[in-house]
Amino acid sequence: MRRVLADSTFLRVYLLLALALLLTFGLGLLGVALVDQVRREAHREQLAEAPMRLLTERLSRLPPAAHQAWLEAQGRRLDMQASIGPLEEASLGYFSRRRLADGKVLVQPRDDQGWRLFSLLPGGKRLLRIDLVNLSEHQLRGLTELLGQWLSEMPPSARHSSLEDLTRGSLSVSLEEAPPQGLDDYQLRRLTAGEVVIELLPGRWSVAIYLALQDLSGDASWLVVGPVQAFEPMPGSLQLLLVLIMLAVLGVTIYLIVRGVEARMVRLELAASRIAAGRLDTRVKVESADFIGRLGMALNGMAAQVQSLLRAQQDMIRAVSHELRTPVARIRFAVQMVEDMTEDPAVRRQLQGADGDIQELDDLIDEILTYARLGSEAINGRQMSAVSVECREMAERVIEALALLHEGLTLELAEGPSMEVLAEPRYLQRALQNLVANACRHARSRVVIRLQREPALVRIDVEDDGPGVPLAERQSIFKPFSRLDDSRTRSAGGYGLGLSIVHKVMSWHGGSVGVDDSPALGGARFTLLLPQRLEAE
Repeated sequence: MRRVLADSTFLRVYLLLALALLLTFGLGLLGVALVDQVRREAHREQLAEAPMRLLTERLSRLPPAAHQAWLEAQGRRLDMQASIGPLEEASLGYFSRRRLADGKVLVQPRDDQGWRLFSLLPGGKRLLRIDLVNLSEHQLRGLTELLGQWLSEMPPSARHSSLEDLTRGSLSVSLEEAPPQGLDDYQLRRLTAGEVVIELLPGRWSVAIYLALQDLSGDASWLVVGPVQAFEPMPGSLQLLLVLIMLAVLGVTIYLIVRGVEARMVRLELAASRIAAGRLDTRVKVESADFIGRLGMALNGMAAQVQSLLRAQQDMIRAVSHELRTPVARIRFAVQMVEDMTEDPAVRRQLQGADGDIQELDDLIDEILTYARLGSEAINGRQMSAVSVECREMAERVIEALALLHEGLTLELAEGPSMEVLAEPRYLQRALQNLVANACRHARSRVVIRLQREPALVRIDVEDDGPGVPLAERQSIFKPFSRLDDSRTRSAGGYGLGLSIVHKVMSWHGGSVGVDDSPALGGARFTLLLPQRLEAE
């Protein structure tokens, strides 16, 4: 039953983990989409960085009074709206202002359509704002011409360093000494005539922009912008593959963690089952200080406390039983003296009854001591000194010892093969003798002992033709001082410890005892099951 509950618990855990994996799958897809969005925004900022620096640098060379007119002219030329305003009036957050202060360009989507670009002017007080709908070929040509004009105004020796300062890893812009390769004659003529030529690069979703620059000495250089690559989102198949890989790694990790936890929980369950079966010397190996380790320490502490309490109880029972022997012996001695001093038949009958009661009390003390001794050996975890016991010979000795006490009953051993078992011979014979004596007290005429061999077990059945044991009482009769009140009454004798001793002996041997109905005799059938251990064990 405990195993079924444990399995159902772990099934619920695995279902929760499956739901967690599905949630992780959805979060993974969302994460990949967010990463793709961040890549798209970074690509836009990279494209806008060099043009915004160019406009900022051009504005810095103009007097403030000419800024607005120049921006209006460039706005008409580049099909965009440009303005300058104080930084404090811009509705920007803290991190956006920090990025501007670090020389970055901000690209934000507009509410209606298009994009809004921000760049901080020198001095850090004013902000350049550009509004555009989209990036068109017209704007690419205008920006390239503006860049060419800016380079033409400086000496050739300073152009390369100025381009490096302008781009700073954003766009690929260079000055070449030779005309670009791959252009046809028409494009070369347009390029030589001073026009901007845009080349669509095949298979790369990108363009290259060319412009010829003329020096005062007549030498020509070629301005190459690009390739300017369009943003390529991560393919859906690649996104799904990444999420599946992440999910697989997470699933394997969770599985290994759960398997480790399950293995440790199984060990805890096994230890708890052994403790519940009376093996109080069982302890859990604590491997870590996590919650399972703390649970194991708590289980060990509980077992040690229970073992200590039961040991104290057994010591008290043993001490009390030993102490009772002395007054019982004195009472018996006094009864015998009184019996020797009188010849009155009535008095002698009373004395004989008292002597029987004393003998019954003495037998009860023996039973209690035996029960306490078995309990002490189980509590202290002592290993029994097992030897090979021939079961048929043991059964014959039990029948021989009890047959004289029950002359009106037939005690017999059913035919069968001889069989041996590793056990403590004295206690095993005591268990069988208790069962046979119990059967003799309740049998009408016949008691039979049967020996059978089962897979890895030796089975000993003791059957009688008495009234049997009610189904509702078959578990309680193995408790100490438990006796039935109907078919098997107190008038049948006994102290209620015999079957408890049998249960203790079988638990100590790793076996079990049970009771059901006898199919052959109609009474009760008590069954001893012993594991058939090998000598090497």
